[in-house]
Amino acid sequence: MTIREIAQRAGVSESAVSFALNNRPGVSEYTRRLILQVAEEMKWRPNSAAKALGGAKAGAIGLVFARPAETLGVEPFFLRLVSGIQSALSASSTALMFQVVENVEAETEIYRRWWSERRVDGVLVVDPRTDDPRPGLLAELGLPALLIGGPDPTGTLPSIWADDARAMTSIVEHLTSLGHNRIAHVAGLPELVHTQHRIEAFHRATGAQSVTTDYSDEAGRRVTRELLTAAEPPTAIVYDNDIMAVAGIGAAAALGRAVPADVSLVAWDDSPLCRLTHPMLTALVRDTYAFGRRAAQRLVEVMDGTATGDLEDELPRLTPRGSTQE
Repeated sequence: MTIREIAQRAGVSESAVSFALNNRPGVSEYTRRLILQVAEEMKWRPNSAAKALGGAKAGAIGLVFARPAETLGVEPFFLRLVSGIQSALSASSTALMFQVVENVEAETEIYRRWWSERRVDGVLVVDPRTDDPRPGLLAELGLPALLIGGPDPTGTLPSIWADDARAMTSIVEHLTSLGHNRIAHVAGLPELVHTQHRIEAFHRATGAQSVTTDYSDEAGRRVTRELLTAAEPPTAIVYDNDIMAVAGIGAAAALGRAVPADVSLVAWDDSPLCRLTHPMLTALVRDTYAFGRRAAQRLVEVMDGTATGDLEDELPRLTPRGSTQE
């Protein structure tokens, strides 16, 4: 596939195609979109030899979140993560290309487009999945990538991760030390690898099954009501994020259940929200901002060829507060 063939199909000059594909000025936005659409339809990819000879870098890192925008917007974890990533990249004048899409299929199309347009030098990949098409695609494209929250089940991409299983075990041990023997787990999206790690660790420690959700406050309220109105309600509940835990406190209060006298609550990730509730929420604490910085720095090392393999980050620590003890 050549620039000439794209120009003929789009009905424009070869120079216009060159400007558009190299993200340079000289064509209108309408013409640029037309050319990129035609190039995508014709499955155009840049000549790897020419690219290597040119030695040009995009000076940008890509990050795509395949989550509903309305749920992502209220997640303090992701806001702190992006802030940490940006702080590390700004030190080297590297830009962050950031997009939110509805699903993994849309995410993979963005990777294809970024690669074909040479928009980014590498990507950070979040939310590894149990049946994940992204590692194979990125390896096929030759686009450097780092998986946040691995390890990669396929062993394809290097990753940075914390041990979710050990973190869950520390929560259960804290609750059992307080005398709880009916503990519930309100988990996140079931297709995510870290959700599966938490569910498996919870089941090993308690023998109980987890309830999966979409991480939203509505799900936190609904599942809390269902659990606390069951024939044998739990005496403690672990939530996979702070948003659901805060909603759980409200749901318990609406049912007339005192926290922690009737039910103890734990949030997986700490945030200012956990310290604004009454009582304050016991939570797993980690420096997500620093985690984001380390992820960005690690990706730069991967792109430079100075780092390979996985990097295990520090284990989050449980911070007991009023929601689990008087």
